[in-house]
Amino acid sequence: MGLWKRAWGIAAAAVLGTSLALAGCSSKSTEETSSPSSSGKQEITFWTPFSGADGPFMKKIVDNYNKQSDKYYVKFQIIPNGEYYKQVDLALSTGKKRPDLMIMHVDNIPTYQKKGQLQPVDDIAAKAGIKKEDYVEAPVKYATIDGKWYGIPLDIHPLVLYYNKDLFKAAGIDHPPTNREEFIEAAQKLTDKSKGQWGYVVPTLWPQQFIFPTVVGQNGAKLADEQGKPQLNSPEAVEALTFLKDLVYKYKVSPEKVAQDGEVTLFLQGKNAMQLNGPWMKDQFDKAKINYGVAPVPQLGTKQQAVQAGSHNFVIPKDVTDAKVLEGIGDFLKYVAGHSIDWAQSGQAVASKQVLASDEFKQLTKQQTIVAQEFDYAQFNPPIINWGAMTADLYKEINLVLLGQKDPQKALDEAQEKALQVK
Repeated sequence: MGLWKRAWGIAAAAVLGTSLALAGCSSKSTEETSSPSSSGKQEITFWTPFSGADGPFMKKIVDNYNKQSDKYYVKFQIIPNGEYYKQVDLALSTGKKRPDLMIMHVDNIPTYQKKGQLQPVDDIAAKAGIKKEDYVEAPVKYATIDGKWYGIPLDIHPLVLYYNKDLFKAAGIDHPPTNREEFIEAAQKLTDKSKGQWGYVVPTLWPQQFIFPTVVGQNGAKLADEQGKPQLNSPEAVEALTFLKDLVYKYKVSPEKVAQDGEVTLFLQGKNAMQLNGPWMKDQFDKAKINYGVAPVPQLGTKQQAVQAGSHNFVIPKDVTDAKVLEGIGDFLKYVAGHSIDWAQSGQAVASKQVLASDEFKQLTKQQTIVAQEFDYAQFNPPIINWGAMTADLYKEINLVLLGQKDPQKALDEAQEKALQVK
């Protein structure tokens, strides 16, 4: 997934909210990365939005597959994340320049399945010896619709806690916080306004699309009921947003009116002791040579542990019918299931149980194993058509609350009213 597109702004959230998912994949120009001739092999076109630091990791998997395959050649194509679903929509609706295989964020699968643009992967998986139980349950369950399986997971990318080890040591804090009380206490100890240093800089925009649902889930609630009706203004949601606002205006562990990516900038400068973000940040923090640690998201809610997550899945367009192509896709996916350690190197925790259990994975840096610890309680966006449109105004309202311009209850009431108007 790569660097989830942090630079969403509010307008982008409204437009692209269908999955909140244009994960990471920064915005380089379209680039086809397959190189040598397929030499008569059956060609398979594979689209991804991995235009960030994650792209080379997937390219390595594809290149290694192509070297060892006698029958199939995967033509790997990167489309910039900001353009990705526009290109996917165009290709699937017109049938022109359509890929044979593509990456899709898991919470987009219900929408495309509903539109009749994806085909089940059950038969292809069975022929390739791929089983649902080979993967972490959460994304498999989510991508199983009306008893049919539509997406083979590559990874799960939940929110994690990054913290500055040097600042923690200077403040006499010997472990990352695990609950709300510890979090507030640590953030207060780590805040020194005279130095321009903050305990936890509260983002007013992205990645609130991960943070707010996490705290709502930890409060024991969901943003939609079992019938698919939004419940954005539940007492649990109001409590979650009030807590996030209080970090700024009551506990004063964050500066006010944080601009987009302000929390990241301050973290890179050693002025933000903690931040909640995704595993896609690893490469940027490594290159900045920050002495940082990674931990599971503390239980900031009142009832249970939970964490908002996304997941990249392999999906197959409905119109792919060539038997040789389908066999090649199955062969490639089987290879990925056993060799996605190269994807884990990007900072992700992969969905393949075979790789998760391997010594190679366990020997990776602490981040990947921490991320994998959160799989048991990871949650995704509700599997509802047009969920992004329903929540576009939600994140505009949250932004206003965190800027100190609106009351949490009123903001969420208005977001709920607008969400109910979306069909």
